[in-house]
Amino acid sequence: MSKPVLPRDYVHRLSEECAKEIGRFQTVAKRLLDSQPRLVRFFRDNMPVMPGQSGEVSLYLLAVILHIYSTSGKLGKVGEAEIGAATRRIVGRAKGWLPGTPDFPSHVRGVEDRIQPHILDEALQALFERTEKRAEEVDIPPDQAALMFLMLWAATEALDAAWKAPQNPAWTEA
Repeated sequence: MSKPVLPRDYVHRLSEECAKEIGRFQTVAKRLLDSQPRLVRFFRDNMPVMPGQSGEVSLYLLAVILHIYSTSGKLGKVGEAEIGAATRRIVGRAKGWLPGTPDFPSHVRGVEDRIQPHILDEALQALFERTEKRAEEVDIPPDQAALMFLMLWAATEALDAAWKAPQNPAWTEA
């Protein structure tokens, strides 16, 4: 049985709520990140060292994705099996892509069987396509943004494997 795809408007609304309530979301983000120690360890161990606040941005975006999943059903713990399967899947799809090239987002969007494409599109928009920048946002070079995105994509795949949608979710009517 395939899992439902979260609607674009719903994903965007949750993402924007996190950004608008950043002070309050920090407490939620810490709790969510603490609830997935194996995934966070994978994320920290595999994220290349980046200057500035890029590492903080990547953890914030991971927390937003965790929030979307936890708000949208029951989220189990992500383990080694989910992370391994997600990583193999992403590596297979991104083979030959050059991080930081202008066509990176279109390569990603060209993958027709992406799991939760609207979550991934939200991450692409945040990392590559945002035209208005809030005061608290930092500039991330395109090559770093692409590496961050690939990690977020793997996290999304792993989280989706540990996620169970409710029987009659309210967001199906969104």
